[in-house]
Amino acid sequence: MDEPDRWRHMASAPRDGSRVLVTVRSAEQGPAEVDVAYWSHGDRFGAEGWRASDSAPGCVIEYAEPELKCWMPMPSANLSRARERSPWEGDDAQQLDGSGI
Repeated sequence: MDEPDRWRHMASAPRDGSRVLVTVRSAEQGPAEVDVAYWSHGDRFGAEGWRASDSAPGCVIEYAEPELKCWMPMPSANLSRARERSPWEGDDAQQLDGSGI
């Protein structure tokens, strides 16, 4: 990936089970936030879809496709470049090549 620190449209997110950073859209439950998610092909715990389990230990969260705005690869372990990521706050249609629907 040539630009690892760039948010990308969810349509291009890997669906191989690898963990990525995602921007969860703001909703009635709260403001936009960043979470670690992965694509699950479905199992006894739930259907195929996006899941997160790193942010709430002991709890698997399932995200519906429209809840996720964009994704970014996990940062490297290079501590000199480590920084907290902020959720994407830009305009979806212009910056992410699609409506997210």
